This record gives sequence, C-alpha cells and structure tokens, in this order.
Amino acid sequence: MAVPARTCGASRPGPARTARPWPGRGPQPGPGARRSLWLLLPPLLLLPLLAAPGSSAYSFPQQHTMQHWARRLEQEVDGVMRIFGGVQQLREIYKDNRNLFEVQENEPQKLVEKVAGDIESLLDRKVQALKRLADAAENFQKAHRWQDNIKEEDILYYDAKADAELDDPESEDVERGSKASTLRLDFIEDPNFKNKVNYSYTAVQIPTDIYKGSTVILNELNWTEALENVFMENRRQDPTLLWQVFGSATGVTRYYPATPWRAPKKIDLYDVRRRPWYIQGASSPKDMVIIVDVSGSVSGLTLKLMKTSVCEMLDTLSDDDYVNVASFNEKAQPVSCFTHLVQANVRNKKVFKEAVQGMVAKGTTGYKAGFEYAFDQLQNSNITRANCNKMIMMFTDGGEDRVQDVFEKYNWPNRTVRVFTFSVGQHNYDVTPLQWMACANKGYYFEIPSIGAIRINTQEYLDVLGRPMVLAGKEAKQVQWTNVYEDALGLGLVVTGTLPVFNLTQDGPGEKKNQLILGVMGIDVALNDIKRLTPNYTLGANGYVFAIDLNGYVLLHPNLKPQTTNFREPVTLDFLDAELEDENKEEIRRSMIDGNKGHKQIRTLVKSLDERYIDEVIRNYTWVPIRSTNYSLGLVLPPYSTFYLQANLSDQILQVKLPISKLKDFEFLLPSSFESEGHVFIAPREYCKDLNASDNNTEFLKNFIELMEKVTPDSKQCNNFLLHNLILDTGITQQLVERVWRDQDLNTYSLLAVFAATDGGITRVFPNKAAEDWTENPEPFNASFYRRSLDNHGYVFKPPHQDTLLRPLELENDTVGILVSTAVELSLGRRTLRPAVVGVKLDLEAWAEKFKVLASNRTHQDQPQKCGPSSHCEMDCEVNNEDLLCVLIDDGGFLVLSNQNHQWDQVGRFFSEVDANLMLALYNNSFYTRKESYDYQAACAPQPPGNLGAAPRGVFVPTIADFLNLAWWTSAAAWSLFQQLLYGLIYHSWFQADAAEAEGSPETRESSCVMKQTQYYFGSVNASYNAIIDCGNCSRLFHAQRLTNTNLLFVVAEKPLCSQCEAGRLLQKETHCILPPPSPPPAPPPAPRAPLLAAASLTPHPCPADGPEQCELVQRPRYRRGPHICFDYNATEDTSDCGRGASFPPSLGVLVSLQLLLLLGLPPRPQPQVQVHASRRL
Repeated sequence: MAVPARTCGASRPGPARTARPWPGRGPQPGPGARRSLWLLLPPLLLLPLLAAPGSSAYSFPQQHTMQHWARRLEQEVDGVMRIFGGVQQLREIYKDNRNLFEVQENEPQKLVEKVAGDIESLLDRKVQALKRLADAAENFQKAHRWQDNIKEEDILYYDAKADAELDDPESEDVERGSKASTLRLDFIEDPNFKNKVNYSYTAVQIPTDIYKGSTVILNELNWTEALENVFMENRRQDPTLLWQVFGSATGVTRYYPATPWRAPKKIDLYDVRRRPWYIQGASSPKDMVIIVDVSGSVSGLTLKLMKTSVCEMLDTLSDDDYVNVASFNEKAQPVSCFTHLVQANVRNKKVFKEAVQGMVAKGTTGYKAGFEYAFDQLQNSNITRANCNKMIMMFTDGGEDRVQDVFEKYNWPNRTVRVFTFSVGQHNYDVTPLQWMACANKGYYFEIPSIGAIRINTQEYLDVLGRPMVLAGKEAKQVQWTNVYEDALGLGLVVTGTLPVFNLTQDGPGEKKNQLILGVMGIDVALNDIKRLTPNYTLGANGYVFAIDLNGYVLLHPNLKPQTTNFREPVTLDFLDAELEDENKEEIRRSMIDGNKGHKQIRTLVKSLDERYIDEVIRNYTWVPIRSTNYSLGLVLPPYSTFYLQANLSDQILQVKLPISKLKDFEFLLPSSFESEGHVFIAPREYCKDLNASDNNTEFLKNFIELMEKVTPDSKQCNNFLLHNLILDTGITQQLVERVWRDQDLNTYSLLAVFAATDGGITRVFPNKAAEDWTENPEPFNASFYRRSLDNHGYVFKPPHQDTLLRPLELENDTVGILVSTAVELSLGRRTLRPAVVGVKLDLEAWAEKFKVLASNRTHQDQPQKCGPSSHCEMDCEVNNEDLLCVLIDDGGFLVLSNQNHQWDQVGRFFSEVDANLMLALYNNSFYTRKESYDYQAACAPQPPGNLGAAPRGVFVPTIADFLNLAWWTSAAAWSLFQQLLYGLIYHSWFQADAAEAEGSPETRESSCVMKQTQYYFGSVNASYNAIIDCGNCSRLFHAQRLTNTNLLFVVAEKPLCSQCEAGRLLQKETHCILPPPSPPPAPPPAPRAPLLAAASLTPHPCPADGPEQCELVQRPRYRRGPHICFDYNATEDTSDCGRGASFPPSLGVLVSLQLLLLLGLPPRPQPQVQVHASRRL
C-alpha cells in the first residue's frame, strides 16, 4: 500500500464501505460482515492504493501475488506428503496383499437389531432372577411368625459395616457389645465385582440412624435370612449376575454376595430407601408441590429444620417425577424462578435447594394461600408433568385453620390429591388440624421435632403411595429399569432392574388385605457388560452404538464420561447434550423415545476427541427399540465405515500349530526390529483373556509378546478378529517402511518423523528415535489426528496443544513438531473404505523458515531483495517481516506457522491470544464460525466452608405488649426467640451467615459443574479475500485465503503499530460454572473479570452468566415419556392409618436439654423405639 510514512496518526484514504470480496473472487461473505467495525475499501479505490508507485513507498502484496504464494505452499505440502506419506504406495500394498484379507460390510439395520436382541436377552435373564426373588420374599414373609420378644443375640448375620465400626473406637455399637451376633467372614478378590466377596453369605447394611436392636429390624433380619439360598440359586443359574439386593421399607438392605461396606470418610448417610432404584420401584411417578410456612413464628431453628427437610424431601424424587416448591405466610410464592411444576432432575433440584436457603420468616400464617397455590399448580394441564400420583407436602410449625373450604373446592369428593402434613420443631400448638388435613385427603401426618427425625419422616410417605400398587397385585408386578447411576459398592456405572415386593399377610380377624409394600428387589447390570455386546472395532474409529431411555438420557454413548460421580445422584446425560444438538437429532431422539424404528442420513457437527475442533460430517443413524425395556438402541456410521477389513490368514498358516510368535509378520512387532523398521505402538485392546493390561505401551507390548509365545493363531482364548488384523497391519506397515520410508532422507525436507496408523491397532513411527517424542494415543480410535483425518479430505495439520496456563514452548531445548496426516482411501471394486491414516511430523523451526521463503518474492536460489525508498516492489513475508505478518492458522483457529520468530513459541495457541483484532476480523468476515456448547459432566472442587455470603436470618422481635402478656411466654414465638438466643450464644456468626453444618448434612465432596466450551471452525468463505480492519487512524489491511486440500488458512496482514483496536478478543476457552450445593448458600458472584481471559481455564468459578439459564430451559422442556404404568388409586384402599401425634405442651426442661444437645453437636444415642408405622409388624 502506498503509504509514505506510517504513523499512528496517519489516515487511510478513501471512504469506508461495507465489506465485499475481491473483484471476481466468488460470493460476498453474507453474514460475515457482522459488525460495522470491519470494513473494506471500494475495489476501484483500493487497487490504485495497492500498486501505486511512489518515490519513497512500498506496497502491500497484491492478490495475485498472495495467490501465487498460496499455490507454492499447497504444492510444497502436497509434494512432501506424496513422497513421504506414502498414500499411493500404501494403497498398492493393500492390493498386493489382497489374499490376506476380506472386505466385510456393516449392515446397519441387521447390526442394530442383533445388538438390541442381545441386550434384551441379557436383561431378560436378570428379569427372571428378579421374579424368583420377589416371589420368594413374599412367601417367606407371609410364612414368618412375628416375635415380640426377639433379641439381638437370637439373630446371626454379617453386618457389612461391622469391620468399619470395630475399627472406630467411638462406635456406639462397640460400646454396647452388640457384635456378638455378627459373623466374621473371609473374602476373595473378584474382578467381576471389582471387590472382595464371599459367595456363601449375604451381607446386611442398616442405616446409621436406625437402631439395629429394635423389634421391627430384628424380625426383618429373621425372615430375610431365607433369601440367601435364593440368591445363591440365581447365581448358579446365571453366573454373570452381579449384585442382587433386597431393599426393605424398614431401611434394611440385604445383598449378595457379601462384601464389606464402603464406609465414607464422614458419617454414613446411605439409606436404601433414598436410592434412585428403590424410589423408582416403590411407587409410580409423582407430581409434588411442597409448601413451606414462613410466618414469623417459624424463625430460628424451626426454619432451619424446614429448609433441611425440604432438601431431604427433594432427594426422594427421581427424573420421572415433577415438583415445585413455594413458601407462604399471608401470600404464597415460589421460592425459585420456577413458576410451574418442573422435572425433578439433578439440576432443577439444585436450583430448589439453593433457593430454599434464602427463605426468611415473617408475617402471619395463611394456610389457605399455600394450599390454593398448590392446587392451582397441580391443575395446570398446559405443562409437561408426571400425570400420576398428585400430592401436597406442607411443612409448618402448627396452626388452627383446617381450610376445609379449600379442600371442598379443589379436592373433594374424589380426593385425587394426597395431602401430607409435617409438624416441624418444638412447639405447643395443637396438631389436631394438621392430622385432620392429612386424614381427610388420603395422606399422612408426620412430626419432625429435631434434625434426627428429618430423614426418616421425609421418606416414609412412599409407603402411602405404595398402597395402590400393593392392592393392584400382580398387575403392578412389572420390572422397571433405572437411569444410569454410580454403584455404592464400587461396580462403577450400572443400571438396575427393580421389582416391588408386597406384603401378602392379612390384617386382623376380618382378613383385610395388607396395603404395605415390603420393599424393592433389585439386580444390577454393569454398563461395561452391555457394552461388550456391541460391535466396536468393526464400526471404525468414528462409528458407535448408543442407547437412550424414555427421558432421552443416554444409557450407552462414547461421550458418557462423567468426571466424577456421586452415588446419591443418577448420571443423567441427555442425548442432545452428549452430541452437538440440531433439529435432525431432536427428531431422532423423539422417534427413539416413542419406540419406533428408523434410519436417517444427516449432515451434522461433531466435536473432536480433544475438544479443540469442530468438523462438519455426514452420519447415518439407525435405531430400534429394545423390547421388554424402556430403552432404545441406535447405531451411528460414517459412510466410509460401511465396509471394513477382516484379516484372512491363509489355511496353511492357521494349520501350523505353533505359537503366533512364529508367524511371518510377528517379528516386526519385536523391539529388536524397531531400529530398522520403526517403532511400533499397539493399541491396548483385549486381544486375549489372559493378556495383562497396562497403561505403559512398552510394558503392554512386552506382555503381548510373552503371551503370543504360548498361544496359537486359532486359540479360543483370544479374539481372532483383533489378533489377526493386528498381525496383518504389522506386515502391511512394515512393507511401507521397506518401500518408502527407509530409503528417504527425512532431513532433506525437515521432517522429524513419518508415521502410519491403522484400524487394526498398529501405529508405526519412523525412525525409532522419533518415538521418544511421540505423544499421540497408541489406540488409533482414541487419537484425535486419526479420527479427524478420516472425517476430512486432504491434509490435516495438528499443531502441538498448548495450555495458556503453562509456559510457552521451549524451542531451544526441545524439537517441536507439527503433525500432518491424511486418510488412505482404498477402493476395491465398488467398495470404498479408509483403513489407515499416514502422515509426517514437521520440524517447526525449519518449516517456519521455509514458510517465509515460500511466501516471498524469490526462489530457493535467489537472494532476498528488500524493498526500499529507491525501489518499487511488493512486500513479502521474508524480507519485510518487520512490517508484514504472515501466518498459517488451522481450522480451529490455532496458530500453525508464523514468519515472526518471536511467535514460534506460541504455535498451538488460539490465534486470538497472538493477534486479537486480526482474529476478530477473520471471524467477523465469516472465515470462522463459533460454536458454543455445554459439558454437563464436569467436576469442581468443593467451595470452602464458612461465611459464603448468606443473607442474614429473619429474626422475630417481640413487642413490649408481648413481654407483658403472660400467655406469650408459653407460645411458640417465645420458644422460637429462645432458640435464637441459644444459637447466638454458641455460634457467633448467627447474624452473619449460616455456616453451621447440620448433623447428617452431605459430606464435602467434588460438586458437579457445567463447563461452557467454545470452538471455532471454518465458515462459508472459501474465496481469496482482502479487507481492512478499520481502526480509525490505525487501520490494517489483511488478506486471507484457504489453502486447497488442507485445513489451513493463509493470512497476510500489516503489523499493527497502534493499540487502539485491542478492545475485543475472541476466546477459545473452557469455563467451569459451578452448580452450588444446597448448603451453605452460595457466595454472590465475583466481580466481573477482565475481558482478556486465559484459554482453557481449569480454575472453577461461579459464572451463571456463562451457563445455560436453568429457569429459561424449563420453559422449553425436551420431549420425554414417563413410565407407561401408573398406580395412584384403588377403591379398596384403607386410608384410616394417616398418622398420629401428640398435642400436649412440651416440658421446658426437656426441650432445653434436647436443644442444647443438638446445638453442641453431641451425637444422639440410638433409641429403642424407631419411628415406624404401627402396621409395619411383619
């Protein structure tokens, strides 16, 4: 550009116009001209400026010059890959060895139907075992004779927590000496269970807050002992069975085989009745509205009890349930942003739990407002909901109003909504109205006087909901399969088949049918066992099988990889979150949920394995339902994976009854051949049952070679498909060394290495010394370069991955390489497949120098000639590197090469970190498109406890009239104030923040996060394109052009002399957004950070603005279907058992003593009387 002397104050001639392409070079960028900041000069004005001669001027390279440089770059890359990559030679090698393999076809419909049938058969075997267990349990309990005088020493069983409690000197069971009735067992390590087990006994787990010596528990232990033989018989019939579990409604868990309980670091809060599988099996889906009394009388400890109770109640809900939470005094209002019933999934429940902590007590009690709000919520038919059990859960400290008119209006005479009332805290109110509300509406009345009573009383409502199921009899005995969740005993991710167990005894002389559910029977199936039924290596690196349930959550998917799991919560990853969502996938998901078959080819976006890149690809989706289950199975295949190779070692070789190590090509796997044939990495696959796995590939190869000395090619202990393909590819890649690599001088073209990777699991790197710096995954199917090369035509450049939190590349000490790879497409007849990827590793420094020469006005023989005041020529990337910035950027926006020496150590970084306003200009001119998505499987370290910004508590302040009124001193308000004073004496932060942790609160652990991910990929512009970055007095001209047959963008730009345009910066980053735990309340958001953030930030921090707004997401819920069965009503149900409570005023001395014990944190002694239903006698 003709500019006499460029200074910050120099202005560009010509008016600014809307950006347009270079004349005659294809379509305009359309939506690329996103902002008026990035403008182009009109072509007629710009052309003279580019080439105008001047006595003391030099010009920006003209378009034809830069296109010439681009062609030279393309030719250089293509020449190197043709000579050293060996694509054509490898094709010839495959054809020369055509007799050693067959081409097989993946037929999607047949494949998916076969796998669905295999999964159905696997699960059906578990169903039969479940039915045998449930029938036996009902018969054993029916035949059992209740013993009122049963004692602990009368029952002999293995207490799964005994060893941990014996190791704890403070254990109260040790002090009481109750271990006399506990068996001591020996265990053996079992890889199937990933645990030590004993197959001769069952184990028993009893929740910490239940007294083991109570009559109910001892009778339960007595009759369930007979299940031991049924468990063993099931295993004899099906040796693949994993955990078989009976979860009792009393809280007792008996499971087989026996294994010691995995005791947590803190208090053990496990209760089988709160497990996802038990909840799903014990009742039909629920629509629940929780209303909380926040009038002035409930302030203090009573309000704290209510908050904890609501959180515990939420934990009894599963993804099949819908819920909303509201607070009320004179008026009712939702505690959160949710204005209607929402699905009780993990994320929604966390929103509720956070919001509940902000409730403040004030005003007067208005039951009518609370109940009218709840009924209105349940009558809203314009939203998605469970449409089965409907219930209202009211938490209050008491009141006189029965709101009969509300029930008459909304619920009578059919009583379709059950009402459960909870009297919370120590008070002297008459509880009769609360009992009446529950009894008049088919519900139950509970009392929660202290923290210790919360868990038991917030889960026993399930017994009431189970009544219609029990009365329905065999009709309700249907096996259900759960969502994915983490096994509490160490199996990893599992699904569980559940079957309710009913009480078949008769109540009283009238032989009235019992309504109680005894518990739930469950059998676990590990996800790994289901995965083994799916094809994997025949589908290629980018083909896979997945399965979803009726909620759209994935059961199987290669992207189901939770970073941390919490056994208290299910692992719920929606199919549309496991992949990049689009309309086609929404249709596929809906069809699968509806249980349909289907096939569809779509063009979609996929994220690279390293999550740095986005590729636009074609995929074929095929799906079928898995009969007799709630699941649907899908198969995804790229077009190039329709066919695959299967090694066919000749009959002559197979008939040689010698070890595989004697086969011809095996010698090329031996380390002794590496120096001449290149280093071989073998994929760590399960070639044989006895092969010892190892994360160290050298050790794995050693183990493999040792085993091959013992087994023959047709050994039944080995997977012949994997083993023979490995041997085949070993020989084929060795021939590539022999024909191409060995006789080439890599240094001539500044190459650090050449390599080939195959579907058979071989990665060969030449020369051997290059393997020392090889950092790619030895499993080609898990290597990002391999999978991307298959999905992209041409040459794929992959610069070294740099984390901005780490120091730049140290070029002085290390040789840095850039991978260039391409897929080998093989055509055999009309069948096309891609069985391998080949490539080279470029020496960064040497190729950066070569890049300068190729983008200059000279050949290799010419001497560089600098433009100066006395000469009139165009600038180039070599001589004028002080004025001209020349870079190669890949399709993800990462720097690959630069003519600026000081930028070499930034190769691999997102280009916005190198030149922010140039990257922004490329984005705004449609060279790049941005894709934002969210990872719901991330994990964050727990936030430190303490003052986390909770709002001050609402404190009731009595008036002078109150003090003068004698009745006031015996009222709940006085007691509440007394609680506040006691609490304030002990916790000095009472008026600051709720930092005290209630007994039984969840232990500190990693919390789930939402990680926002941002990637960039090539936009719609393919043409050569010139533009001006309009920066006022500091504008810059740049030229950008895609390099044909590569994933590179060639950019030439004037170097910036001013910094006025450094206002914006694109970020290719990962941001953790913490979903806060329910207690303590989360801290307020931190002050806004500076706009220049580090890419790939690994430090979690609250960022609600960056996360998907949950309150908005529930307004457009995704399609789902609930279970097809519902048991919420039975005309013969007896509702007379609806709870009992005391209405006498409490003793002040007793209350003070109990309260002080709670506040001081003294552990409560187990009480002989456990609060259970009177009819729980078995």
